[in-house]
Amino acid sequence: MKSIPELILFFLLTLLIEILGTVGGFGSSVFFVPLANKFFNFHQVLGILSLLHVFSNLSKIFFFKKGLDKTLLLQIGLPSFIFVILGAYYSKFINTKSADLYVGIFLVLFSLFLIIFPKFIIKASRKNAIIGGSFSGWMAGWLGTGGAIRGLTLSAFNVQKDAFLATSAFIDLIVDFSRFGMYTYQGYLTKETFKMAPFLLIISFVGSYFGKNILKKISQNKFRKISLWLIFITGFLSLTQLIFRDKP
Repeated sequence: MKSIPELILFFLLTLLIEILGTVGGFGSSVFFVPLANKFFNFHQVLGILSLLHVFSNLSKIFFFKKGLDKTLLLQIGLPSFIFVILGAYYSKFINTKSADLYVGIFLVLFSLFLIIFPKFIIKASRKNAIIGGSFSGWMAGWLGTGGAIRGLTLSAFNVQKDAFLATSAFIDLIVDFSRFGMYTYQGYLTKETFKMAPFLLIISFVGSYFGKNILKKISQNKFRKISLWLIFITGFLSLTQLIFRDKP
C-alpha cells in the first residue's frame, strides 16, 4: 500500500487528468496510464483504470447525456465491446514497449495530419465507424488506453462537442464493464483497489463538472483543436519517454 502523501499526490494528479480528459473529449486513460505507472505496476494500473473509468463515464453521461448520437453509439460501441474483451485477455501476453511505440507513432502522425488539414473529415460511414470502434476497443483492453483512438475517430467525423462527449462516454462505459469483468477474472483488481473507489468516484464527478464548465466557454473549432493537440502531445511524450527509457 502506498503512503498517504503518495496517495494524496496521486489523487490530485488524477483530478487534473480527469479535467483534461473531459476538455479534450477522449477521457482520462491516455494521461492516466503513464502517470499511474509511476505509482503502481502495469496490471494494477489496468485494474484501477477500469474502476476509475466506470465512475468517470457515469459522470460524463450525467452531465452530457442530451448530446448522445445513438447511431454512432451502435456502430462504434458494439465492435468496441467485442474487441475490448479480446484485448483485455491478451494483455497478459503484452510486450508494452513495442505496443507503446506503435501507438505513440500513430497518435502523433494522425493527430498532426488532422491539425495540418483541419477541413479533412473522415466519411461518416458504417465501415469507418466499425474500424475505429474495433481498434479503440482492442487498445483499451490491451493497453488500457483506447480513448484517444476513439477520440480521433469522433474528431475526424467532426462530431459536435456535446455529442462527442456523450457518445464517447456511453461507448466507454460499455467498454469499461467488459474489461472490468476480464480484469477481475485475471486478478488485476485487488482489495486495495476497491478501497480507492470512493475517492475515484468523487474525482470523476468533480473533474467532469469543472471540465463541463470550461467547455461552455470554448467554441466547436477550438474544442476540436484542443482535442487534437492533447492527443498529439500525448503521443509525442510517449515516444520521448520510450527513447529516454533506453538510455543509461
